[in-house]
Amino acid sequence: MARIKVRNWQIGRDMYYPYEEVRPERQFAAIFDINKCIACQTCTMACKQTWTTGKGQEFMFWNNVESKPYGFYPLAWDVKLLELLGPQKWEGKKYAGKTIFEAAPKGSVTQGYLPEEEDYSYPNVGEDEPYGEVKNGDYITLPHRVWHFYLPRICNHCTYPACLAACPRKAIYKRPEDGIVLVDQSRCRGYKECIRACPYKKVFFNRTTKISEKCIGCYPLVEKGEQTQCIRTCIGRIRLNGWIHTPDKADPSNPIDYLVHIKKVALPLFPQFGLEPNVYYIPPIHVPIPYLKQLFGPGVEDAIKVYRNAHNDVTLLGVLTLFGSTEFWVSRFSVKNGVATGYDAKGKSLVSVPIKEPVYIRPFYDEKLDVYRHNIT
Repeated sequence: MARIKVRNWQIGRDMYYPYEEVRPERQFAAIFDINKCIACQTCTMACKQTWTTGKGQEFMFWNNVESKPYGFYPLAWDVKLLELLGPQKWEGKKYAGKTIFEAAPKGSVTQGYLPEEEDYSYPNVGEDEPYGEVKNGDYITLPHRVWHFYLPRICNHCTYPACLAACPRKAIYKRPEDGIVLVDQSRCRGYKECIRACPYKKVFFNRTTKISEKCIGCYPLVEKGEQTQCIRTCIGRIRLNGWIHTPDKADPSNPIDYLVHIKKVALPLFPQFGLEPNVYYIPPIHVPIPYLKQLFGPGVEDAIKVYRNAHNDVTLLGVLTLFGSTEFWVSRFSVKNGVATGYDAKGKSLVSVPIKEPVYIRPFYDEKLDVYRHNIT
């Protein structure tokens, strides 16, 4: 297959991809604030009950939440791929190693592997298992010496999808109107090359129908201007849907652009893979930096500094307050007089949220009702 040079802003350089760079009119994106995830799996169950309750879909979790560093679904998906990819080096903000496309063996589109069926047997492996041990005299530090965190995952609806690149039937395509990556099941013949190629292992093979399936970005909701099932049902309010632009076209009034491009507090997962994924994460502040750099790239330290200073940044705090505040798609925002407001694409106000909870102090004695407000003896 041809090797065409394309621009990947996440790795700070051009790279090789089988097809020319073609970006959609608007690009579906999401941000997850890992610091607030409690692994309740509400997102997982909401997705499961909506999309994968049929025969052959029993093991499919288009959305899942993993406990890091010991959790993964399918089994060891990231560890195996990192071993195959070999040394990965960053020179400042530029990735100096090979992407999965550039590291592909002869005759293959990507560097990758096909999971065994048994790898899908352990969706909760490593759940709540921390790294390290607590010893006598230990005290809490930042980063923690004993730590774990939760990593919610969906399809990244990548700008350069490996599944699309590897499909010999051209059954996978990226919608021009919103950048959501879908499988044309009428064309799919179940060769599993998409599963082998996707480094995030977010394409699944239905053993009943013998064709591939994956997260569809809840496009029926997106078309109505609503956020996806996993995002709108999140009880921790850690998620936000929106549109993302390239850095040179970043819109400061767009909440996704603001967090990714302006404040650089939200980062992609494994940018070194080269897919330019469109799901971003605010990294956890309590985890050792070397581990986080492997997951999210060299911007981790700065992102954590910005996030920890949010209480002094009214605009940033306002955007974070909009997470989970509405079921509708937030295209723009404003923060004025202590209130964060989200707007749709037409400028209609969707929701207004006070940055600080209002506090009302009621008097100990209510003269009007002649009652005390507290128990007294």
